[in-house]
Amino acid sequence: MSDSNPPEIAVIGGGLAGVDAAWQAARAGARVRLYEMRPVRKTPAHKTDRLAELVCSNSLKSNQAHTAPGMLKAEMRLLGSLVIAAADESAVPAGAALAVDREQFAARITSALEEHPRITVLREEVTEIPDAAPTVICTGPLTSDALAARIQAVTGSEALYFYDAASPILEAESINREIIWEQSRYDKGGGGGYLNCPFDEIGYYRFREALIAAELTPLHDFEPMKMFEGCLPIEELTRRGPLTMAYGPMRPVGLRDPRTGERPFAVVQLRAENRDRTLWSMVGYQTRLKWPEQKRIFRTIPGLEEAEFVRLGVMHRNTYLRSPTLLEPTLALRPALMKGAERRQPLFFAGQMTGVEGYVESAATGMLAGLNAARMARGKAPLTLPAETMLGALAEYVSHGPADNFQPLNSNFGLLPALHPRVRRKAERRAAMAARAIAAMREFCAALGRGEPAEAAA
Repeated sequence: MSDSNPPEIAVIGGGLAGVDAAWQAARAGARVRLYEMRPVRKTPAHKTDRLAELVCSNSLKSNQAHTAPGMLKAEMRLLGSLVIAAADESAVPAGAALAVDREQFAARITSALEEHPRITVLREEVTEIPDAAPTVICTGPLTSDALAARIQAVTGSEALYFYDAASPILEAESINREIIWEQSRYDKGGGGGYLNCPFDEIGYYRFREALIAAELTPLHDFEPMKMFEGCLPIEELTRRGPLTMAYGPMRPVGLRDPRTGERPFAVVQLRAENRDRTLWSMVGYQTRLKWPEQKRIFRTIPGLEEAEFVRLGVMHRNTYLRSPTLLEPTLALRPALMKGAERRQPLFFAGQMTGVEGYVESAATGMLAGLNAARMARGKAPLTLPAETMLGALAEYVSHGPADNFQPLNSNFGLLPALHPRVRRKAERRAAMAARAIAAMREFCAALGRGEPAEAAA
């Protein structure tokens, strides 16, 4: 098919997976119809009509190449990710993490897609799955009931779900800087990026007791609680043991209170939400406490006695598929299911609904699905990424993971094939795995005819 008459694909969902799916498909020569139902139909979590709006944290986790999230970002930069390029351009200080000014981030992505000559953004709700062109579904945890019903009809499989929670955000001017100091653990990333609210031992246990006794927002009777272990509400975490918080989000390692010169018993950390550092979020404090309870209890945190909250914690349902029974490593629906559903055109899934967890993981699967949808639209075979890459390992997990107890998963080194010969030291082993992954991704990109990151971004 000539470039003068490019094939068309559809992408449903304008979140992180959807925007990178559309971007990759357009780069691969397809015309893209990107559907986003906001603002025609709102969701419980979103506040704006912008594409790629971040509804939870503004952090995309570690930016260091020897970590699993950093390794995945490096792979995505080689592939030319719009999400990572926008994150790099709208970054705010966050130690070793890549955190963004969420408004700038979403604005950059929205503009890039709306101005792309091969992408058409359609603001409408999709209730039927298109079959006139290859389609990528990446509607995420807030898939509308109508579309979810159609997905179930096509896949013949019941969706799974768990509850995901978001942390409160507060105004910088309401923070008591005489008590709170700025420092990242072990001074990573230059030492700044996080504010620390220190607890002594007595204060910590009083705070824990208040969390345990607090009133919670009730859930629907027909939806039993099922939560992702990597994103537990703080009140659920504290019930697991007296020191669970102190060894979790409140761990004080690598920190010294400048007033005493000592390490505090525990800390609550705040992370900048925008470049001007006028808004700060409570790290690890996703919660379903009732809003009056949040204000009352969180204002007992040292330094937050006068805190003004611009957003309080919320909790929402996260819908995902039993992907190992449905998807290929290319993220396409398996041929037998396609035939059973009497579909003519390939159907792909990406993002959190496939069973990956995290912003970067969602965007990365969108890249793979968008690239493969465009290839199939052009009559080419879809591609499977090398297992040595983090993105390839994630795709392998969602397509061949444990179907009987499939759980969402972040990027992690446990997904990657072992090194031969074996490297004993963990730091050296992870560095070697990261180097191997980047080499494999460079070779993959070269086979696609893609250049280095600077060329890809252009």
